[in-house]
Amino acid sequence: MTPSSTQAPLVSLRDVRFAYGEREVLRGIDLDVHRGQVVAIMGGSGCGKTTLLRLIGGQIRATGGRVEVEGQNVGELGNAALYALRRRMGMLFQFGALFTDMSVFDNVAFPLREHTELPSGLISDLVLMKLQAVGLRGAAALMPSELSGGMARRVALARAVALDPMLVLYDEPFAGLDPISLGIVGQLIRRLNDALGASTVMVTHDVNESLEIVDYVYFVSEGRIVAQGTPEEIRASEHPFVHQFVNAEADGPVPFHYPAAPMSSLLDRGVR
Repeated sequence: MTPSSTQAPLVSLRDVRFAYGEREVLRGIDLDVHRGQVVAIMGGSGCGKTTLLRLIGGQIRATGGRVEVEGQNVGELGNAALYALRRRMGMLFQFGALFTDMSVFDNVAFPLREHTELPSGLISDLVLMKLQAVGLRGAAALMPSELSGGMARRVALARAVALDPMLVLYDEPFAGLDPISLGIVGQLIRRLNDALGASTVMVTHDVNESLEIVDYVYFVSEGRIVAQGTPEEIRASEHPFVHQFVNAEADGPVPFHYPAAPMSSLLDRGVR
């Protein structure tokens, strides 16, 4: 989806910085997510991708810069306003994070029971509709322990969109999935985003699947955005880090070898 140049972004980050104690994780991030877009945030482990999701969701507050969602400065919201904003967001946690002592039905019903006063009959209809959308209406009575990894992720996806959110955040939605489940979840993310008229921010390492479904990609390295663009632009990028990441090359800006003294110097000293 190509956003209108006059349309204000749903999510906007400007010069965002964040540190855990003295360890600086983000060093001036600028990022936009427009309405209807599916946006991926990619980068190596520990580069700050999940931290960005937590800043957008208001779990943590930036140490500098500005995080806005629908024009509201998330870092300045009080508890009541922040909770109201979060009710308009959905979240799919890494590996799904289903409630293990609740059935599939009750997992999906949980946000509806927690945040609405809808009658039980209507909640039941909505839950079955969400499960139908992810192909699991027939699994409503199962427990999470009875699900495959792919099925569990699809239940978590149904729960994430139970309240028809304006924004859905995904933390590594493809982690640990087999190729069939990965493809199914990827297409569901795209289809549900479009059906709901929502926006999606997805943190992921999965290059191939992500570039098939997203509208825009941001690459993070050492706390900064080092590249951004459409899937076509990312595939054609000559940026050394992006090229190494997209093509899964062993050596490049991220070296294969951990820094060490030359082997010759160790052999000269008799070190084996």
